[in-house]
Amino acid sequence: MADPTPRDTLLALYRAALTRVDGRHAVRRWLEDHPLEGGCWRVVALGKAASAMALGAHEALGDRLSAGLLVTKTGHLDAAAEADPRFGIYVAEHPWPGAGSLRAGRALIEFIDAGAADVPLLFLVSGGASSLVEVPVAGVDLGFLRQANDWLLASGLAIDEINRVRQRLSQIKGGGLRRRLNGRPALALVISDVPGDDARAIGSGPLAEPLPGSPPPVPEWLSTRLATPPVLTDLPPVPHHLIASLDQALAAVEAEAGRMGLRVERMPAPLSGDAGVAGRRVAEALCQGPVGVSLWGGETTVTLPDRPGRGGRNQHLALAAAEVLAGRRDCWLLSAGTDGTDGPTDDAGALVSGGTLTRGRRQGLDPETALNKADAGSFLEASGDLIHTGPTGTNVMDLVIGLRTER
Repeated sequence: MADPTPRDTLLALYRAALTRVDGRHAVRRWLEDHPLEGGCWRVVALGKAASAMALGAHEALGDRLSAGLLVTKTGHLDAAAEADPRFGIYVAEHPWPGAGSLRAGRALIEFIDAGAADVPLLFLVSGGASSLVEVPVAGVDLGFLRQANDWLLASGLAIDEINRVRQRLSQIKGGGLRRRLNGRPALALVISDVPGDDARAIGSGPLAEPLPGSPPPVPEWLSTRLATPPVLTDLPPVPHHLIASLDQALAAVEAEAGRMGLRVERMPAPLSGDAGVAGRRVAEALCQGPVGVSLWGGETTVTLPDRPGRGGRNQHLALAAAEVLAGRRDCWLLSAGTDGTDGPTDDAGALVSGGTLTRGRRQGLDPETALNKADAGSFLEASGDLIHTGPTGTNVMDLVIGLRTER
């Protein structure tokens, strides 16, 4: 059998990470290790990984799962979850909320209100819930939500800053849903897609506390609609348990690289800030580092121009990195989201090398133009470097895996 190519190696490392943080397995493992007391439970699954997490709960609870509500992103609904008659299913929009998000919000409130006061609720929360399910505050309609999210997603703000704004436009974010429980017993299992794994920021913290601090500076048309965070001091906290995280995904890559006999170096500082700057920085570190695997995790940002092209932060980072790697025959770099999507695309990210720019230019495209227009996806499609996985059943931020070989 032929030795694996560098591309094969990087994709295998990426798959090892996804397997470790799979939502179905993570929920089932936690519930098997921590058996829930009492009789029946009602289950609410929200986010990009909602289908996988709901299936994990189904496998662990069996007939004790009396009823459920599942809200996930278009294209992320698992057929097995859809076939369970106990679940009400809502497919909604992401990364911009839409009419489906508001329908899901109404259904969520109705589901909670319909349950008996003594029947506990198990919440399964993953990233993407901020957009997928919403009940706006008074005076905010869908058109305004879309306008606000357009501005927020193009602003270059970090996710915690974005969530401080989102929480003040919503009746259910920032602990608002906890107030709706009216004292019903509840437990939350979460998959983290935020730095620091802060439950207040995952899915905008519907059952946690409002994020501390003031919202970032925003335009006046937006600031005048921001509501005051809910007061929760009179309510019992909802226990949150982290069941999958970026740290676990990175550890899985380290372990798999070790099994392959590769030296691996995990970078301590999380990726953040401008994706283009980060891409050049990690590529330079890869080129200057030793032979083996270099590993980063986190989440960068892209400030979008008017009429942006195709792509997402991982594709933008990868194309910027490809400029540094150009002409080298010993370096490859994968940058991909763990949810299987990157920005408003169906691609997870890209795997670039020293030949990426040459291949794209042969198709008549210019990398600098693509970066300036936030159109990295078009260039990387032309160069043949996009990664497509489909929905992964998890969401723990982004992975950047570099491989340097002997020349």
